[in-house]
Amino acid sequence: MASLKALKLRIGSVKSTQKITKAMKMVAAAKLRRAQQNAEAGRPYSTRMNGVVSSLASKVARSPQSPKLLAGTGKEDTHLIVVATSDRGLAGAFNSNVVRAARRKADELAAQGKTVFFYIVGRKGRPVIQRFYPKGIIAQYDTSGMKAPTYADAQAIAKDLIDRYTTDGIDVVHLAYANFRSTLVQEPTVDQIIPVAVPAANDAGTGTASLAAVEYEPDEEEILADLLPRNIAIQIYRALLENQAGFYGSQMTAMDNATRNAGDMINRLSIQYNRQRQAAITTELVEIISGAEAL
Repeated sequence: MASLKALKLRIGSVKSTQKITKAMKMVAAAKLRRAQQNAEAGRPYSTRMNGVVSSLASKVARSPQSPKLLAGTGKEDTHLIVVATSDRGLAGAFNSNVVRAARRKADELAAQGKTVFFYIVGRKGRPVIQRFYPKGIIAQYDTSGMKAPTYADAQAIAKDLIDRYTTDGIDVVHLAYANFRSTLVQEPTVDQIIPVAVPAANDAGTGTASLAAVEYEPDEEEILADLLPRNIAIQIYRALLENQAGFYGSQMTAMDNATRNAGDMINRLSIQYNRQRQAAITTELVEIISGAEAL
């Protein structure tokens, strides 16, 4: 049984931890509001942009002259999965859920005989991916100095992915990230970003667009050369924004739970401390009374 001094030190230690987790919860809550606004503001543009490009992809006749970013390479043998996580922990299962979704997709592709590689964004995804796929990681984008996602970061990642797609024999590129729903729900999502995924005929909102004629002005090649890389950067930027909101939501929830657990532990230790203290006082009184009676 722990001594009174040990219990008192432990209670003080847990109280200090509780102050830290409470402060971290407040910081995460303050940052969550702005991150959530940014994520929600980016959704309409990225969704519409992806819808337009997907509609174009459904009308492209596959030929050697077709843009590879739009029509693909004609094969689906080699896949690259971009795993977007955060650089920090203390956010519950946020990072592990994204990595688990990426691993599930990779295992599914590997079972079909496909070759799978990984492109890591953020530090937390690398250790797990490296453990299960030792030779699968081909690159990592450093986000350690990124206080908030910027479009310039998304453009840099998109440019690197496009270069690898056109020169390294990659056939399909997927993006794994956490789709922010609420502070309690961050949905791990894996989307195909290269080549553009062609929507099914019965997808909502694609019926009219798929039947419409497309005219390019001034030139089809010039427009697609700008539009396709821009769409990839936009989808990556949205994923980074969704990830940031999801991270702060998960961290706020995790720190709230940690604060509550610390409070429960403090109560249990305090009860144990008071019981042992009362027992020690009772023992001292019994010894004093016994000594007095002996005299």
